[in-house]
Amino acid sequence: MPCRPAIAVGLLLLAALLLAGCTTPIGADRRTAQIAHKQVAASALDHELSPTARLILHRYSMADRYSSQPTKALRDLQEKTCEDGRRDLFYGLAELNYLHAIKLSRSVKPGEAPKANDYFLAAAVYSWFFLFGEAAEPAPTGFDRRFRDSCDLYNRAVARAFMSGPKTNQIVVLGSQVRQIGDRHVAIDFSRVNFKWDLAEIEQFLPADEYVVRGVSVRDRQWGLGAPLIVVGKQFEKRTFARRFPATLLLRVPTDPKSWCGSSLVLELELYSTFDSEDVEIAEKKVPLEGDFTAPMAYALNDQQIWQLGAQQFFSPEEKIKSNIYFTQPYAPGKIPVIFVHGTFSSPVWWTEMWNTLRADPILRDRYQFWNYVYNSGNPIVYSAANLSDQIKRKVAQLDPEEKDPALRQMVMIGHSQGGLLTKLMAVETGDALWTNAFPKPFEQTAFESEDQRERFHNFAFYEPQPSLKRVVFISTPHRGSYLATSFVRNLARKFMAIPKTAILATENMLKLRETDSMPGRIRRVVPTSLDGMSPRNPALRALAEIPVQSPIHAHSIIAVKGTGPPEKGSDGVVRYTSARQNYAESEFIVRSGHSCQDRPEVIEEVRRILLEHWKTANPQTTDNQLPASR
Repeated sequence: MPCRPAIAVGLLLLAALLLAGCTTPIGADRRTAQIAHKQVAASALDHELSPTARLILHRYSMADRYSSQPTKALRDLQEKTCEDGRRDLFYGLAELNYLHAIKLSRSVKPGEAPKANDYFLAAAVYSWFFLFGEAAEPAPTGFDRRFRDSCDLYNRAVARAFMSGPKTNQIVVLGSQVRQIGDRHVAIDFSRVNFKWDLAEIEQFLPADEYVVRGVSVRDRQWGLGAPLIVVGKQFEKRTFARRFPATLLLRVPTDPKSWCGSSLVLELELYSTFDSEDVEIAEKKVPLEGDFTAPMAYALNDQQIWQLGAQQFFSPEEKIKSNIYFTQPYAPGKIPVIFVHGTFSSPVWWTEMWNTLRADPILRDRYQFWNYVYNSGNPIVYSAANLSDQIKRKVAQLDPEEKDPALRQMVMIGHSQGGLLTKLMAVETGDALWTNAFPKPFEQTAFESEDQRERFHNFAFYEPQPSLKRVVFISTPHRGSYLATSFVRNLARKFMAIPKTAILATENMLKLRETDSMPGRIRRVVPTSLDGMSPRNPALRALAEIPVQSPIHAHSIIAVKGTGPPEKGSDGVVRYTSARQNYAESEFIVRSGHSCQDRPEVIEEVRRILLEHWKTANPQTTDNQLPASR
């Protein structure tokens, strides 16, 4: 049967034609929206070519050459920009240079990885041209997907263009320099703009975009243009921590792309302090600077010493960190200071969530600056309070000797637990109430060894409201003592703790005086600690509880109560509601929580409300529509 092979071949051809008919060379297949979105939104940021970049390669028949000879392809496409004024060419070149730079940075071939920086630099230049350069089409709007992608591409490329060091631990190296991209020389002039620190004070600059933040609810980011950096300051003193703060790096490029067609190009590399600079002018427009406020703070908290500070300070015979007011950001005239005061066995790290969330609110970030008071929480309360009072006066005099900054005299102080007691002592006029409840003789009749001794005692026992303080917030504050501060607990803690030498030296005259009959026996026996100061049996504490905050200072209470029962019968596990409550407080907010409630969202939101209220009180001309709700 000679015809059978021909029939078989015919059947095979027919089957092939039928199968081919199931899938056309061009068509649209239905998939999920997520899968379709990946095709539409592909970009070099995800290490893929965008539709625009593919279009550019197709337009100039460069797809195969870019795969096999990327350096030559990029050089040829660069020449196209000198004759083709279409804006999409800039975007495509930005992506193509960026992806080639990524490939080079991962190469194990000798000498290839360092070349990546120049292609990152080229990616930044072309991104700038796409955003601001002169072209046949108008500049992209915010509705163009490529607009935000190009901003992010620029930001990442700027940081990586100036990175150096081991692949896993690269740092950003700044300075004027000359680079070469293809056949063209690129001169880069470096300058500091609103960056107050001497570079000799900086240990290193790190790219914030290469760090993942953990442990906080919000990553506070200001979107815009520029590479966000983590600035790591040098540690100059043993009893301080090195500063970590945000900065932004901007590479300024000429807006005429034809300038790139010559043999050289001059660029300006500008370093900004993110706290001090919110925007820059580019092509006669105000452009916000990109900034990351959370990453530097989180990076600083990688240091285990910071987390151990509270316990170390409490038990140590010396101050690990000098008791003082420390800034979380550079002093900014016109912004109201908010001083946070931590509690017993604690440190400023417990305020991190609150700082980070409040600062993410644009209106609070614009109108407030955050400071914190660090102290040894085992010291006698009056010693810490006297030091805090002195530090406030010093800071105000140092920062504003001519009294030109009214915001500096609208301070807000927020104290947690023992910190609330220190805060209250900054806002009251005690008269002789503390003295008469601790000493048998009136102050005027007490025999002091010297005028210096008399002055020290006066500082510890007599307080007046701080003139610069206008509002206080008490959080979980034991105004009438903590029921945990029993004699057993105080005596047990005393076995493990030691008053720092600085506190002992500062109260040396008091220790001498306690050997006389001028001091009650209970005080003469031991050096008082902060736990003694928070005992419900302490008569001076009970007297302080009855003294109201002095006008014009406003007071607010945030009281933690565990469980769901009546607040007046409850406690936070350390302080009873009846101890924390104050009749003179203008507002009282109850949070169902344990004692350490600073990171609770409802507590942070209440503090935000208080700060907005304070701003309106300090600035009566402010209207409600100028106070937006939280983002």
